Amino acid sequence: MLRIALFLGTNFAILIVLSITMSIFGVDGVLDEQGIGLDVNSLLFISAVIGFTGSFISLLISKWLAKKSMGVIIISKPKNDTESWLLQELDNISKKADIKTPEFGIFNSQQLNAFATGASKNNSLVALSSGLVNHMNRNEISAVIAHEVSHIKNGDMVTMTLIQGVVNTFVIFFSRVIGHIVDRVVFKVQRGHGPAYYITSIIAQILLSILASIIVMWFSRKREYAADASAAEIVGASNMISALKTLSTKSPDALPDQMAAFGISGKKASLFSSHPSIESRIESLLRNG
Repeated sequence: MLRIALFLGTNFAILIVLSITMSIFGVDGVLDEQGIGLDVNSLLFISAVIGFTGSFISLLISKWLAKKSMGVIIISKPKNDTESWLLQELDNISKKADIKTPEFGIFNSQQLNAFATGASKNNSLVALSSGLVNHMNRNEISAVIAHEVSHIKNGDMVTMTLIQGVVNTFVIFFSRVIGHIVDRVVFKVQRGHGPAYYITSIIAQILLSILASIIVMWFSRKREYAADASAAEIVGASNMISALKTLSTKSPDALPDQMAAFGISGKKASLFSSHPSIESRIESLLRNG
């Protein structure tokens, strides 16, 4: 469950920086029509520019950031039989999925997890934890690889970027509207913007971003079912189910917050969960198998 939280965290940080920059350079002042009321059309346009910029920057740096934050060691030339098999299996599964073989790496964790990330199908990364490689059998590892490759094949990161861009747009738009209303109604500022506008806008943006993440996480949970189904088509439903059962019994790692979203597993599902429960994923495979 790795790349969504990384993506969301990066996107959130970029939005905050862009919002502060917008205030410093007086863009908010430009959106204040004749110093009296908001220019709603201009505000919506600027919100969309900033919102989509934040999400696309997050997408473009996702692979680099994943490598750095998780300490992924890229395996290009195998040093042993296990690494040789892993590279060959990734290549075989990628061919079945009709995508370019992603980069492959291993990150040091004794717990069981994996993730895939990247800006496009032809510029992606699949990484497994050392614990997963050491404790799963080869059929289960194949299923995990197929699950991650399926995320890449399905274009989940690009789709997520577009959804996040739309969400960002409305978060920025409504946070500025709320700031403007507080400025005018509560603090009785008649022209321009007072300090309350900027403070309220930033606070509203943070709170709205948290609420908006519910939408993103709902979509993420739907994509997990789709990735499981695609993996089952490639390596067989029984292998995918076996991998999920192993994950549930081995207590998957509580990954760092910034990486807790597009790996193979997650905690019990909630509104803010990027993954459905493992039990519901197994039930879905059994039901559709």
